[in-house]
Amino acid sequence: MKKDKTLLIMAAGMGSRFGGLKQLEPVGPNGEFIIDYSIYDAVRSDFTKVVFIIKEEIYDIFRETIGKRIEAHIKVEYAFQNDDYIPSKFKDIVKKRTKPLGTAYAIYCAKDKINEPFAVINADDYYGKDAFLKASNYLDNIIYNHYGIVGYIVGNTLSLNGAAKRGVMEVSNNKLSKITESSIVRKKDKIIASPLHSSNGKEIDNNTLVCMNLLLFSPDIFEILKDELFLFLSIYKKDIENYEFQIPDVLDTCLKKNIKTIDVIDTTSTWYGMTYKEDKPLVVNALRDMTDEGLYPQPLWKNI
Repeated sequence: MKKDKTLLIMAAGMGSRFGGLKQLEPVGPNGEFIIDYSIYDAVRSDFTKVVFIIKEEIYDIFRETIGKRIEAHIKVEYAFQNDDYIPSKFKDIVKKRTKPLGTAYAIYCAKDKINEPFAVINADDYYGKDAFLKASNYLDNIIYNHYGIVGYIVGNTLSLNGAAKRGVMEVSNNKLSKITESSIVRKKDKIIASPLHSSNGKEIDNNTLVCMNLLLFSPDIFEILKDELFLFLSIYKKDIENYEFQIPDVLDTCLKKNIKTIDVIDTTSTWYGMTYKEDKPLVVNALRDMTDEGLYPQPLWKNI
């Protein structure tokens, strides 16, 4: 049975390694952004609402360039990533940070906009039609005390131009047993994963599944995030600049506390993204090829 379900798009990051606001970087044959393709695939997969999590200062340009052209196709709301949801006793501490607090906090900032099952994605990643279809089906049938992750093969997600953050997953019988937020880089014919805040890098297999932040939740995740945020800030308040409140760490805590089962969903989709400016030609060529093959119309929003 199809249900209301939301796509939460994390679009507050400024793309420091990329060198600009990569969410608004044209990559499609007619100037489309990566985010256009994600929303297009979500609409075709029966998602009923999009919530953008952005910085308030980019609201006007974001709505003019993205929001207005999709408002005719799906309900659109905005949430702002700011300090409003930081517990009062930690607000002065968090103000010392120069970077966003992390993906888990970004999701938490949308808590007042979402009351239905929802998927989370990064604004600057291409996930593919099959991934959205499977995400939609999972959310239509989400089970109490279960969350989901759409997993991608690590070898298909790496940049040729440097390291990237990925949640390295250990999976058994399609269930997540452990996830480790790591910096991953390809060195010659090897893939090396180093857990954040650790120098103990190790080689991982090309087929290792990683989390690309295509995450599937029921709204009760917000209560978990509230508790974990308080704990995170309590632990790292003296070194807040050097740690991030990341969603893979929260999911790993859910496993350790045995409060959630996290299902891992395979996909035939190929992931594309722009971690570095030099990655753009690969994305442009891939989207052009998919358009030429008829997987997407030209222009993208022509027939929907």
